[in-house]
Amino acid sequence: MPHWVRPAIVVVSVVGLVPFALIASARASKSTKPRVHLFFDMDNQPKFKAQAANPLFADGRAMRPPVAGAVARNELADDPRVYRGLQADRWSGSAPPWVPTIPVPITGPMIRRGRERFDVYCAPCHGLSGFGDGTVANRAEKLAEGTWVPPLSLHDPTVRSRPSGHIFNTITNGIRTMPAYGSQIPVADRWAVVAYVRALQRSRDARLEDLPPDVASQLQKE
Repeated sequence: MPHWVRPAIVVVSVVGLVPFALIASARASKSTKPRVHLFFDMDNQPKFKAQAANPLFADGRAMRPPVAGAVARNELADDPRVYRGLQADRWSGSAPPWVPTIPVPITGPMIRRGRERFDVYCAPCHGLSGFGDGTVANRAEKLAEGTWVPPLSLHDPTVRSRPSGHIFNTITNGIRTMPAYGSQIPVADRWAVVAYVRALQRSRDARLEDLPPDVASQLQKE
């Protein structure tokens, strides 16, 4: 063995320990300088930490108080009638106290908005007229895979008899094999869909006395 091999091995071994010694020293020591970053991500940027001072604001605080009137996410639902379709947050018994009617003002633009949202989210299964004959339902029946549960017709007496709060809850949380749409459809749009569903149901079961007197008399003449 040449005489220089052993010294070379010693030198290489010592040099190889230097990175580990530097890492250990960095972990054990404190410094005002940022660590070495191979990837400059968001933890290495100018920022104000909690409880720090910030001369930009008059009170000198970096942590800003909430804006007056601000409400935390999902904490706005203080009215159970509007936000959950319930007459009360708490009840006894198994049947929730659904609101029987829509608890927000019903207008023409609201119903038109409900129709537009219905056509987007509901019609693929329930059909444009609400009879459960949407394109998705028809396709599933043709495939005949044995796993499809046909959607109920919105004109079925069971659905017609449900309180408006029940239908609102169905849109929000789903029912049986129907998925929830609460994350896609805002509260106001959910009530708009309920209003349009009621309009669809009324259109298939309208009575002469439901019409304005002038329209009813005109139909009787015809």
